[in-house]
Amino acid sequence: MTEQQPHRFERGTDGPKVIVAGLDGSDSSMRAAAYAAGLARRQHAMLALVYVQPVLTAGAALGVPVGDTTGEVADSLASEIREATERFRDVWDVRWEFHTFRGDPYNGLVTAADELKADAVVVGASESAGHRFIGSVAVRLVKAGRWPVTVVP
Repeated sequence: MTEQQPHRFERGTDGPKVIVAGLDGSDSSMRAAAYAAGLARRQHAMLALVYVQPVLTAGAALGVPVGDTTGEVADSLASEIREATERFRDVWDVRWEFHTFRGDPYNGLVTAADELKADAVVVGASESAGHRFIGSVAVRLVKAGRWPVTVVP
């Protein structure tokens, strides 16, 4: 008769390798990024922070230079994230990258998750009342069923 060995717990061998967090500058997206950073730190995963630059808006149709504005938003978000990581460098150590994609938020995040080979996607809950009728980006990502999706309020 063989003696049974106790089950050994494996630390750090499972879990996501890449976590994508969608950012748009809203409070809920910033909370989602912070939540994703905690997940990435605990799982020793790469945190990919993604801002999706809109391609065409009503302003663009009226001749307003939207590309410059969305580029400024991306630069501002990247700068804010860098400052936060410097402030909290001693508190949490997480590997992260900042990416921008062009398109509508849903398709941009799908493209980002595919190209970055995401194991999980984290987004903030929609702050727009109209999304109750049309469907938010978060709901569409969950319905796609391609990755585990966490929606942060």
